[in-house]
Amino acid sequence: MAASDEQVVLLSDGGEPIGVADKATVHTTDTPLHLAFSCHVFDEAGRILVTRRALAKRTWPGVWTNSFCGHPAPGESFDAALARRAHDELGIGSGLTSIRVALPDFRYRAVDASGIVENEICPVYTAVLTDVAGLPDALQPSPDEVAEWQWAEPDALLASIEATPWAFSPWLTLQLPALMAARATLAA
Repeated sequence: MAASDEQVVLLSDGGEPIGVADKATVHTTDTPLHLAFSCHVFDEAGRILVTRRALAKRTWPGVWTNSFCGHPAPGESFDAALARRAHDELGIGSGLTSIRVALPDFRYRAVDASGIVENEICPVYTAVLTDVAGLPDALQPSPDEVAEWQWAEPDALLASIEATPWAFSPWLTLQLPALMAARATLAA
């Protein structure tokens, strides 16, 4: 599916689907609430993959963010959307395991310096990319999506976000602390 053909699912304030809109035109200074997702990819050593948004991105260009994100198409399952975006953004064809929804009710609204609004109900997923060391080409990011990528220790990434939140996407600054708290609760 070409980016210009993508559609997003519009939502009521209560989270019910109420229509669709072209992805290319939905993000404006008055973006309607719509469905999205974020995914945080970990390696088997527990490091988290962060990506730097391509400089040509319309919103938040050049900031560091979660591993990948996107919008499920109308009628598309989250599993299918996750697989599609993992491939489109990171070039991951396989190897993602342990995919689970970690923050099912995450919702946010943020305004970019250009005035473009993100307004999303955005379940947050985690996944593990297996055999990263044995597969040097496991990641082949699209330059249209990703300028750089890095594996980071989660605690160090959280400290960086707390010290310099302006260098990260607003959704990452909200998601990572909640994700770390949820993981700590599960480990307890």
